[in-house]
Formats: sequence, C-alpha cells, structure tokens
Amino acid sequence: MQRLYDFLRRHPTWVDTFWAVVLFGMSGLSEVSWDGSPHHHGSLPAGLAVSAVLCVVVALRRRFPEPMLLIALATGLAQLVLDVETTVADFAMLVITYTVAAVGARWASRLALTVSLCAATAAQLRWPQEQASFGGQIAIAVFQTVPFALAWVLGDSMRTRRAYFAQLEERAARLEKEREAQAKVAVAAERARIARELHDVVAHNVSVMVVQADGANYVMDTAPDQAKKALETISSTGRQALAEMRRLLGVLRTGEHQETGEYVPQPDVEQIDDLIEQCRSSGLPVDFKVEGTPRPLPSGVELTAYRIVQEALTNTRKHGGPGAGASVRLVYFDDGLGLLVEDDGKGAPHELYEEGGADGRGHGLIGMRERVGMVGGTLDAGPRPGGGFRISALLPLKPAH
Repeated sequence: MQRLYDFLRRHPTWVDTFWAVVLFGMSGLSEVSWDGSPHHHGSLPAGLAVSAVLCVVVALRRRFPEPMLLIALATGLAQLVLDVETTVADFAMLVITYTVAAVGARWASRLALTVSLCAATAAQLRWPQEQASFGGQIAIAVFQTVPFALAWVLGDSMRTRRAYFAQLEERAARLEKEREAQAKVAVAAERARIARELHDVVAHNVSVMVVQADGANYVMDTAPDQAKKALETISSTGRQALAEMRRLLGVLRTGEHQETGEYVPQPDVEQIDDLIEQCRSSGLPVDFKVEGTPRPLPSGVELTAYRIVQEALTNTRKHGGPGAGASVRLVYFDDGLGLLVEDDGKGAPHELYEEGGADGRGHGLIGMRERVGMVGGTLDAGPRPGGGFRISALLPLKPAH
C-alpha cells in the first residue's frame, strides 16, 4: 500500500484523469433516460460536450489551474446559453474552485470565489423549480451556494497551511545556515585565540632562551659557572614552552587519544611570580608589587593578566635596549584587577608595537587589546614621558549568573 501511495503522490495527473473518466461516465448515465431520450433540457450532444469539457478541467486542474478555471467559466456560460441543465459533471466547478483557491494565483482565487457565489443563483434563475415558492427558490439557491463557499474556504486554508509550512522550512534552513556561520565564526575565534597563545608562549620563552644562550656563549670561557646557570635556565624555559605548546596542541586534538591524557593548566596570576623570576634570571631587572587583597579570579581574567605581563616584558627585552628595567604593579580592586607594566628603556616606535613586534608578524598590542576586550576590560598603552613604554589595563570581574 505504501508503494501505491507513493505512486499516486508522484503522478497526481493520472489520479485526476481517473476521476475525470469516472465523472464523465456518471454524467453520461445521468444525461440519458432509460428510453434513450435526453434526461434534461437541451440536446444530448451539447450535454455530452459540456460534460466532456468539464471532465477535462478535472483531469488537468493541478497542471494548469488558471486556464482550467477560465475554461470552466466559459463552459458554465455555454450551459446557460445552450440551455444545458446542470448535471453530475458540474461537480467539476467545485473541484476547480478548491484547486484555484489552494494553488492558483490570487486573481484566479478571487475570481473563483466571486463566480462560485453567483453560480447557484444564476442556475436557479435559468432553471427554476416550478413547484417551489419564491422563498423556496431563494432557499435552494443559498443551499446550493454553500458547497461552493466551503470548497473555496477549504482551498484557501490549504494555501495558508502550505505557506506556513514553507515559512517554517525557510526559517529552519535559515537557522541552519546561521548555525553554520556561527560555527565558522567560533572556529575562527578559537584559531585566533590559539594563535595569540602560541605567540605569547613562543615570543616570551624563545626570547629568554636567546638571551641566555648569548650570555652563555659570551662567558663560556671566562665564567663556566654562569654559563652553566644560563644553560639550566634555557633548559627549564624550553621545558615550560613545550609544556604550554603541548596544552595548546591538545586543544586541537579533541577526540584523539593522547599519551599522557593530561595537559598543563593555563597560566594564572599566581604564576606571574615565576614569570618575573624568569625575566630577572635572564638579565632584566623587574620590580614587582601587589596591592590590595589577592583573591580567586575568573580563569579568563587570570590568563589575560598573565599574558599581558608576559607580552609586555617580552617587548621590553626586545626593544628596551641595554640596561633597561621594568616594573609590574598588580592591583586588586573591589570590582576588578588593575595592571601597570612600565619600562625605562629606549623603546620602539608605538606603531611597531601595534604591528606586533620587531618582525611585524606577531600580535603585540593588537593581541593584548583582543584579550582585554574578551573579558570586557580596557587597555591603554603608549610611550612614557622621558622614555620607556607603559601598558595599563583594567580587567573587570563579571558577576556570576
């Protein structure tokens, strides 16, 4: 049965043709009496011709709704002119009215409604019931008009329902496209975040390793102990860089089995002390102070604070020149965390920082601003009066929902 239903849905014209043939057969039987004479007014050929045309209207109603409506109207007028009384084939008027209301153009739907409301009255005036009174004639006309009105209402409701479902499908398709677009945006944002992380990790740790390697090479012969200490610093810094890069790569390998199954946690405010000591051991004097009462912060705020200090000190080593020093202030407010990183080096042009470093390829202040913007904070950066560079950031503490 399911195959039959599928076949009927795929071939609606065949179904309509079948019913048109049935309708024509019933109309032919109703046209002829048992003695072979016409059952109604008018000639038998005219009646059969009218029935045949109306049955064609039923067969082709879904393929050509508007032309079939006009043909049906012309056939109805021919019935009135040729005095061919209504027959079973006039059921096609109801069918075409429903079809046009459901799938036809708006003008055709309005025309079908107007004509269908007048059709019963016109037929009653042309072929009145002789036994009925005037009031009875009106009642018959109204009674015959009701099926036409119901056919149009049913067809128009089907049109509305189809339009509603089409709108739902369009909305679902649009939402699907929006979800895909949001997914792409999320992927791009995640890539940008990982790029910032990689920049901060590589720029800082490699910078420390280069400075220590240069120092070790310089004192290798004259001060072996200092060279050994520098090599130890290079080793520990390299391990730290590898651990953080392993964590970042682990984000990219979601769903894969890892050897260790654990990743290094993201840096936080407490690890700024280790970062300062690492900078001091690489030859950059750093003054570090904490003001206010330390307390747990949102992970995003802690990571942002750590990366800002890391990037600022890395830029100081790159652009501060010999003898440069830096100071880091960490201030706990009631509603936020303040950061102030200053250096007294010769510095580099502000535009170079905005481009992202000496090579112009990193993220620099652009990456800082993006990080601060992600937590709803503000960043102010620029040269200091008298030399050096200053970075000030305020990271608000968002209330928990």
